[in-house]
Amino acid sequence: MFRSLSVRNYRIWFVGALVSNIGAWMQATTQNWVVLTELTDNNAAAVGATMALQFGPQLLLVPFSGAVADRFDRRKVLLVTQSLLMLLAAGLGLLLITGHAQLWHLYGFALALGIVNAFDTTSRQAFVSDLVGSAQLSNAVALNSASFNSARLVGPAVAGVLIAAVGSGWVFLINAASFVAVLGALLLIDSRPPKPATGPRESQLRQLSAGFRYVRARHDLLVIFVMVFLVGAFSMNFPVISSTMAVEFGRGAGDYGLLSSILAIGSLSGALLAARRPAARMRVVILAVGGIGIVSLIAALMPTFWTFAATLVFFGLAISTMLTTANGFVQTTADPAVRGRVLALYMAILMGGTPVGAPLVGAAADALGPRSTLFISAAAGLAAFGIGVTWLFTERRLRFHRDHGLHLRVTHAGRPGLDDDPGRQVETLTAPITILRRSATAVGAGESVPQEGSAAAATGAVPIADLETVDGPAGEPDEKPKRRFRDDGEDPAVQQR
Repeated sequence: MFRSLSVRNYRIWFVGALVSNIGAWMQATTQNWVVLTELTDNNAAAVGATMALQFGPQLLLVPFSGAVADRFDRRKVLLVTQSLLMLLAAGLGLLLITGHAQLWHLYGFALALGIVNAFDTTSRQAFVSDLVGSAQLSNAVALNSASFNSARLVGPAVAGVLIAAVGSGWVFLINAASFVAVLGALLLIDSRPPKPATGPRESQLRQLSAGFRYVRARHDLLVIFVMVFLVGAFSMNFPVISSTMAVEFGRGAGDYGLLSSILAIGSLSGALLAARRPAARMRVVILAVGGIGIVSLIAALMPTFWTFAATLVFFGLAISTMLTTANGFVQTTADPAVRGRVLALYMAILMGGTPVGAPLVGAAADALGPRSTLFISAAAGLAAFGIGVTWLFTERRLRFHRDHGLHLRVTHAGRPGLDDDPGRQVETLTAPITILRRSATAVGAGESVPQEGSAAAATGAVPIADLETVDGPAGEPDEKPKRRFRDDGEDPAVQQR
């Protein structure tokens, strides 16, 4: 479960990021509570507007943030972005302490925070691949999520106590001080940035569009992006949901922070369970979004504060499982040459859904009551589940077989010629079906697509620069164009994507 911590650089980063994440969760909890109770009269729409301003830049700046993550030393990018985040936290903290903060100050802070985070988040996600090898990347991504959710377990509860004890402004200043840990970790890391690609340099426009072209050719990534967008836009508005539900039950800042910590119990459990899995799989993402829909529906019907709080454990488990597995799937199956840009698209869709969903969810809370936010979350999760299951049955050609009684076995079109015999299905559902359905000559191991079994049996990711559209292998009629992998200077080998 913790095998990535054996790598020195990752171990240093993990400790520094954990301290900083605790401060970040303290700040996030305080920010939304200040907007809801100190600067407005329980205005949930204002909380939604703050979230929209904070996460909107993730969507608008995606081409540039991805290009920065791929073209520059990510450690140096993080030194700049983390320093800016520290200054922003200190500035708003001073405004709150001196009593000069107004609602428009919070809006401006949220927008500036979103701009900096657009570059920070993409580089931080891709930075993990610089610290560990490809064999441990999926585990490192899961441990990153565990660190994030461990901080979520502590930060909101501490923030709730500090708001009541010393005031909200001091929470921002404490968060500013916590950035010293992550900045120190970045300075201690023995950085070896990836060597820049040799050969002719592509234009900026072509580099920016490479990520879009790559994702468009990967239907599995498109499905994950759609599911993540629905859940990110309408289910992951926890600041709106928890703050309005806390007020609904007549609770204060301390209990609001407690709800976030209870949610983190499930989130941490989901991240640790993901760390134990050998690879990130699509089916886990689909089951997780279905769980989000069901748990949201149950939470909406809870009659008391404590029964509602109990459902949040399972809500956090489902959310964390979806996020950790989807992130790991994107990182481990994307071509390293465009990984930063693909991650930028993923983060933009995840965070960029918030400007769409948060204001709508906030308005629904004001007009229809806090419980309406959970019904909206349930609808989004179940819709995402339906999309994922439909994709499994169409592109993966999933089949169910009943052996004896109610015992079912599942097969899929992982290899040609095996038909639907469950005993001969040995492929994993990790990689896209178009990669799994390979011809006699397969690309060797060493790329980023993880498979079960020995390393020698792994299927490599096909570089997008070496793809060209053809009509199919010679002598074989085909109805649809396929992709051919060509190794210049040698005999071409056919590789279906």
